[in-house]
Amino acid sequence: MQEIKGLLEQIKQHDKLAIRVSSNSNNYLPADVMKMLTQPHRKANYFFVFVESGSVTHKVDLKDLTITSGQLFFVLPNQIHSVPEQKKDDIECFKMSFDQNCLSLLPKHFLFLLNPLNSQIISFNSDSRQRVQLLFEILNKILHADNDQKDSEIILAHLNALMTEFNNAYFKNVVKEKSETNKLSKYIEFQIAVETHFTEQHSVQTIADHLSITTNNLYNIVKEFSGVSPKEFITNRLMLEAQRKLFYSDTSVKELAYELGFSDPDYFSKLFKKTTGKSVTQFVGSIQDLLSN
Repeated sequence: MQEIKGLLEQIKQHDKLAIRVSSNSNNYLPADVMKMLTQPHRKANYFFVFVESGSVTHKVDLKDLTITSGQLFFVLPNQIHSVPEQKKDDIECFKMSFDQNCLSLLPKHFLFLLNPLNSQIISFNSDSRQRVQLLFEILNKILHADNDQKDSEIILAHLNALMTEFNNAYFKNVVKEKSETNKLSKYIEFQIAVETHFTEQHSVQTIADHLSITTNNLYNIVKEFSGVSPKEFITNRLMLEAQRKLFYSDTSVKELAYELGFSDPDYFSKLFKKTTGKSVTQFVGSIQDLLSN
């Protein structure tokens, strides 16, 4: 498993901002970097692909995600990702990477980066698609210009506009009624609570109390937006983390169980198999098969 922490610092296009934007015509990376990116690796930064024409399939957290013309795909920090080996003639696209520090310099918070709707592919209507393409073209041009023309404020202003387009398109199909907005807000709060404390394995009741709603209301909200119960949501998040850790280390089942907050390694093993369909041993074997290809 490849570690790519610090890679963006090596290939960034600005001396103060860790950001990189490229198109098919100027996506020149060293062969060793490309080899690293085509292997499963844990993302250390935010990564986006906007497809102008054609289609491409990326693997994220062991799942294939296919993006077609006019769609955007994003990968979040800590996700396991591998870039497809594909000829430039097969697809026309823009790619963008930036780090948390770059994101923190933007004036807005972008809730789509929490992925509350559990979808990492964004589609655009014709108007927003044109604006997104134009913003990518502008950023691409700025970042490939001479150093003295790379104004940080201009870059961040266009990045903020681009991220706003992503955020609006991500949530465009969510009903705008106040009741639906309130439910989505509670779901995002639930997701943040789980993401922040999932290894502590708080009960559903504890989280509901924290959100000032009943367990029945929490169940209905989480079921509506995620398709699973709050308990299943928490379990799925734990098992996803388990899979990520198994990718990256030789941790024993016992150590992994304790690290994720389980007091009984046998129960953890049974839950892992029930959730993923594979035992820990079988899963590790599938990783070895994947990396040997």
